[in-house]
Amino acid sequence: MTKLSGVFPVLPTPFAEDGSIDPAALGPIVAFVLEAGADGVVYPGMASEVETLAPEERALLVAEVGRLVGGRVPLIVGASDADPGRAAARAEEGRRAGARAAMIMAPAGNGPDVAKHVAFYAAVAAATDLPIMLQNAPQPMGAGLSPEAVAEIVRAVPAIRFVKEETLPCGQHVTALLAAVGDRLDGVFGGAGARYVMDELARGAAGTMPASELTDVHVALVRAFRAGDRAIARRLYARSLPLLLVQAVFRVRLTKAVLAARGLLRSTHARAAGPRFDAHDGEELEALVDEAADLFAIHPVTSPKARHAAA
Repeated sequence: MTKLSGVFPVLPTPFAEDGSIDPAALGPIVAFVLEAGADGVVYPGMASEVETLAPEERALLVAEVGRLVGGRVPLIVGASDADPGRAAARAEEGRRAGARAAMIMAPAGNGPDVAKHVAFYAAVAAATDLPIMLQNAPQPMGAGLSPEAVAEIVRAVPAIRFVKEETLPCGQHVTALLAAVGDRLDGVFGGAGARYVMDELARGAAGTMPASELTDVHVALVRAFRAGDRAIARRLYARSLPLLLVQAVFRVRLTKAVLAARGLLRSTHARAAGPRFDAHDGEELEALVDEAADLFAIHPVTSPKARHAAA
């Protein structure tokens, strides 16, 4: 298995205004992240509103992402499901689309029971040849496992080659995982929207898996960090944080609003539950996008006002 590293944005799922999926709208977004220099692509994940997709929608969109990526960078398919058989089937769906690994969240229903997680991942591994990325998401979305528990699962299931660590404090968990099972893994990635990316990189993370609206900024940040220019990396980190703090509240609605402001998405319709922008939030969003506009070199803001899903 080739080691994966760098910036792997999680693509959003575009919807038409009537709420139906819009596969054609994936094209500009995939083109953007590739032009921005992304080292790989992830689909679908939490930033893709995956929990709202019907199985047939998911299958169609995974195949379309695979077609659009066309092997130019590694694709990691999100294959999370509490049932190991369905998780393996989703991994195989991704493999057929060209995926190089399957990201599978440690199921929340298994709680902290390491034996249950070992049995789950072993069953998945028995039904797919794709390497597995264990996604350790915080509760209530995921199991929120301790580094010691994740390390025990990794030792027991050799097919787990990567970890995406998103349970706080992410940086400390990256350090603990690399110390415990770094020799058994091909990489530990950070997530959590890249809000802690500087700490994660400094602790040896292989890269980051944020949402996609700031892919060019995150690529520049990681490249600067790896080139030893911490001053540039920290400046980009500081410039990105205001938008990412809003994203922590509004999640995919912020992602879609910024992509729309950059001319990369027609509709900001979202199916996901969670807070929606009101008029004051919209004004703040417009100000934040305007303040960050000079960072968007390849797809500058095309609208004087950031579009947002206020309804």
